[in-house]
Amino acid sequence: MKPPEEYAAITGVGASRIGRRLGTDPWRLTADAALAAIADAGLTPADIDGLSTYPGAMGSTPGITGAGVDDVRALLGLRLRWYTGGSELPGQLGAVVNAVLAVAAGLAEHVLCFRTVWESSAQAERGSRSATVAASAARERTQWTAPYGAGYSTYGGLLTQRYLYDSGSTREQLGQIAVTARANAVRNPEAVYRTPMTLDDYLGARMISDPLCLYDCDVPVDGSIAFVVSRRRGGGGGVDSGRAVTIQAIGSASGFDQAADMMWSRTTLKPEDVDVAQLYDGFSVLAVRWLEALRLCPRNEGGRFVEGGHRIALDGVLPLNTGGGQLSAGRMHGFGGLYEACRQLRGDADGRQVEPRPHVAVVSSGAEDFTSSLLLAL
Repeated sequence: MKPPEEYAAITGVGASRIGRRLGTDPWRLTADAALAAIADAGLTPADIDGLSTYPGAMGSTPGITGAGVDDVRALLGLRLRWYTGGSELPGQLGAVVNAVLAVAAGLAEHVLCFRTVWESSAQAERGSRSATVAASAARERTQWTAPYGAGYSTYGGLLTQRYLYDSGSTREQLGQIAVTARANAVRNPEAVYRTPMTLDDYLGARMISDPLCLYDCDVPVDGSIAFVVSRRRGGGGGVDSGRAVTIQAIGSASGFDQAADMMWSRTTLKPEDVDVAQLYDGFSVLAVRWLEALRLCPRNEGGRFVEGGHRIALDGVLPLNTGGGQLSAGRMHGFGGLYEACRQLRGDADGRQVEPRPHVAVVSSGAEDFTSSLLLAL
């Protein structure tokens, strides 16, 4: 029996406006992205018989979700055979993993996957990020840290400090993740932050949680990204068109290494076959951790691998986060990376297209025990 990913392809991609404090109804953002992806696949809403999303109609903080599956079903007038949505997935890209499994099992022919956020507007409404987080339901696992004001940035700072200590890496090396992302974002008209940034700018930025500085943290935005995952067959619906991107392997186990190990175990492709990487960079250090877990560089060598930014530049041996990543293009929770990977593989990443055109891309989402990775190819 063939693995399920051999039955699936991403046939359509679409995005709404993505920006800071757009003040636009998240349902409108979702509809814009969904209809763009459906049209890009050469389909109509009548062809969509599946829906998959993260995290669904519920989220941990205001703005973390803009629409659920039932909202989109009603919004677009869809007649569905299968759907799913929820936050307890192996990383945000778990929604795409679910779609692959559904089309492979014959539960649906064309599944619309979407991710919508309005975090930037939500934080503006409540006055700050800390106020927005405080408005979320309390979690038992944070009861020991919340009284001290510790949040995600504290986690990021501790993680970064430990990585620098264990690997012998430096802030100057780690800063190349942010600097390279910004250089790529300058060439991406859809990115949020497009002002050029130097390593000195990075090192001079204010600290958030030592050694984590402002530019190590991803950017809350409003926006939506959607994909159509279709069952591969001998023609029709644009499924086997030259613009379709196949899903070669899936990693969805718990943790960076487990997800990567699962992914590589399901394909004959090797790390050296990867032409471009779109790695989760909620904090800069997470992209480095993914580089190592995916075996794109040796363990504890991530800092030295990205040093100077040459290897990860658009013309480097492994272009990284070519659209600007979450650090400069905006926090779309892994869906932005998948969108950029598809654009690169299809050769339509205007202004930032990697040459020669990539044929294999790796994408990841999440951190620690909330992880997933995808290997894509033409």
